[in-house]
Amino acid sequence: MTRKKRRLILIAACGSVLALAVGLILFAMSGSIVFFKSPSEIEAQAIPSGTRLRLGGLVQDGSLKRGPDQTIDFAVTDHGATIAVQYKGLLPDLFREGQGVVAEGVLEPGNRFRADTVLAKHDESYMPREVADALKKQGRWQEGGPQGQAPAASASAGGTLGPRSER
Repeated sequence: MTRKKRRLILIAACGSVLALAVGLILFAMSGSIVFFKSPSEIEAQAIPSGTRLRLGGLVQDGSLKRGPDQTIDFAVTDHGATIAVQYKGLLPDLFREGQGVVAEGVLEPGNRFRADTVLAKHDESYMPREVADALKKQGRWQEGGPQGQAPAASASAGGTLGPRSER
């Protein structure tokens, strides 16, 4: 066997082992991959009951109901469709009606969603108090900006942004 043929066989064997390893990794992860869907996508795609997914949207105003044993019922909407959600546990501090939320769980019959994790989202104009104070000290704070916040470009400009950036 020539050197060229041995090298070609070695490369083919390594490629086969690599392909097998990638296939095994993808197979092992298939049970833990969770897709993000909005209420409209769930209704349009007719996702079967028992499917694990992440539901994202806004907590519908007037839908929050607290029950016994930390059971919370609320509705998630994207203003096109609404899905009822049931969650048992403590809610994040930022959770409130009208606020963005991502709930991870299982879709049940009747377009009900049983969440085991709830994450509250803040809007893109959020800025930590320390950053806002530092921008005020630097004179880069714009009171007339959206919700009194400085634009994103100012936050990334040179200089320090307070005690946390010095670590």
